[in-house]
Amino acid sequence: YVANIPLSEVVLFIVYVPPQSVCVCIKSPDVFVACLFQSTIELFVNRLDSVESVLPYEYTAFDFCAVEAEKRPSENLGQVLFGERIEPSPYKFTFKKSEKCQLVCNKKYNTNLPTDKTYMDFLKKGMLLNYQHHWIVDNMPVTWCYDVEDGQKFCNPGFPIGCYVTEGGQPKDACVSDFSEKDTFYIFNHVDITIHYHVVETGELGARLVAAKMEPRSYKHTNADAPDCQGGPMFIKNKDSGDMKIPYTYSIAFVEDKKIRWASRWDYILESMPHTNIQWFSIMNSLVIVLFLSGMVAMIMLRTLHKDIARYNQMDSVEDAQEEFGWKLVHGDVFRPPRKGMLLSVFLGSGTQIFIMTFVTLCESGAVSQQFSAGGPDSAPFRVWFNPRCVCVCRVVFADFFLMNLILWWEGSSAAMPFGTLVAILALWFCISVPLTFIGAYFGFKRTGIEHPVRTNQIPRQIPEQSFYTKPLPGIVMGGILPFGCIFIQLFFILNSIWSHQMYYMFGFLFLVFIILVITCSEATILLCYFHLCAEDYHWQWRSFLTSGFTAVYFLVYAIHYFLSKLQITGLASTILYFGYTMIMTLIFFLFTGTIGFFACFWFVTKIYSVVKVD
Repeated sequence: YVANIPLSEVVLFIVYVPPQSVCVCIKSPDVFVACLFQSTIELFVNRLDSVESVLPYEYTAFDFCAVEAEKRPSENLGQVLFGERIEPSPYKFTFKKSEKCQLVCNKKYNTNLPTDKTYMDFLKKGMLLNYQHHWIVDNMPVTWCYDVEDGQKFCNPGFPIGCYVTEGGQPKDACVSDFSEKDTFYIFNHVDITIHYHVVETGELGARLVAAKMEPRSYKHTNADAPDCQGGPMFIKNKDSGDMKIPYTYSIAFVEDKKIRWASRWDYILESMPHTNIQWFSIMNSLVIVLFLSGMVAMIMLRTLHKDIARYNQMDSVEDAQEEFGWKLVHGDVFRPPRKGMLLSVFLGSGTQIFIMTFVTLCESGAVSQQFSAGGPDSAPFRVWFNPRCVCVCRVVFADFFLMNLILWWEGSSAAMPFGTLVAILALWFCISVPLTFIGAYFGFKRTGIEHPVRTNQIPRQIPEQSFYTKPLPGIVMGGILPFGCIFIQLFFILNSIWSHQMYYMFGFLFLVFIILVITCSEATILLCYFHLCAEDYHWQWRSFLTSGFTAVYFLVYAIHYFLSKLQITGLASTILYFGYTMIMTLIFFLFTGTIGFFACFWFVTKIYSVVKVD
């Protein structure tokens, strides 16, 4: 029943009503309208992943306890692309009803049967590579909190399948002192779950879940069909064969917590990651670099350039004009179209779109954005300036991504894109991105070409012999060092979130570093551009793009260092996937930083030649 209330004044909310019910309520500001009661709290399971492998797998791939014929929660496009596979589970609880050692299911294997042997070998592989469960309750992760250095706790939104003790008796990963059998796998077949809640409005309206914590344990159980959570740990000898039985059990407890607010229920996870001090150190380090570069550019703009322009504008006689030197001499060639100008225009179009998408994404704190194909309306004016031809950077990215997807599909990973999703991505590309590209290019070609402040000579000026420091390659190599120095600490946390499955939440820091990166790329490129023009080298277009774009090369070197020193990835497929995706990120970062450098140098060159008198 719904009363005669304006729809704008109706609020839908969900609360847990003690002792054993969930209330879905519709309520207006003044009138209580309807309430539907339900008693079950559902636990959902997600994909399993590992820091030792790039390949994630679905929950059912390991033959854990599962439910049949239940509808899976719908996933958005971003979740599908990142391999998220959320499924219902047989773990279902009643609010405020504690339970001890409840049997979920018994898994039986006969290693003489090919199917059972395959499941058992895959389970052992998962424990050997330290694959982690990811469970969800009320849209928040079920966390495993354990002690780390200095008496602090780290809350991990995942917990391991099990662990392995080597043939030499060396325990790996989560194996503790009780797990001592050599060449043995220990499986965590029991979980102690504790759900924290707080009562809303002194218990009159209901309660909200504010935390879900668990502790993985291993029990052999004296009786698998009637488990008692007694006995030693559940282990599987590496060379065991024949019949095996693994019982899966759980215990659940509810704890009222009045300190945690529902709006800040994720804070205990984030606070266990002490990154704030390191982030501020990174920001201060980047600001010092920016201030140094800003001082250098200000000195050039306010002192050197001001004197040069004043001197050039005071030259009245032909004899004085013949004594010109420095960047004024190349005014008739500085806006000459570069070689491979169409390729540069495509890079600029792609980089401009990546820049806009990054800026919008960071402003929205992590919203997913769609990057359109290269060479759209942003690069059309530069095509008119350079020379119109057609190239598409997206083909390179798509070819790399398609190859990675084939490897994921061959390995049976959950990250492999389903065929329907692949068709949807192609439909977005061909039905939205490509038409918008042609429409934008059409209007771009109809626009008047860029007007330069000085005329271009018909015959190119000969460039004098350059010293080692003013040659293109040393300048390009040096130009990427300072921008990379501003971001490498932030880059460490980003790579951790991608490859080590750690939670990234510091978008405020990331946005600040983004602004610093833009300023640093611009200033470093302007500085080197001025030095090269003073050396009478007017080929600034590609050099400005490559100078800041070389930051991507340092990114690639750092990614290789991160792979060798921080990650424990094993296997040919995982290695190929890591470097395949890294090459995509390197290309995108190259286009992004190169575009910043080009437009900064283009503004600088246009500005200085527009205020000089040219005969």
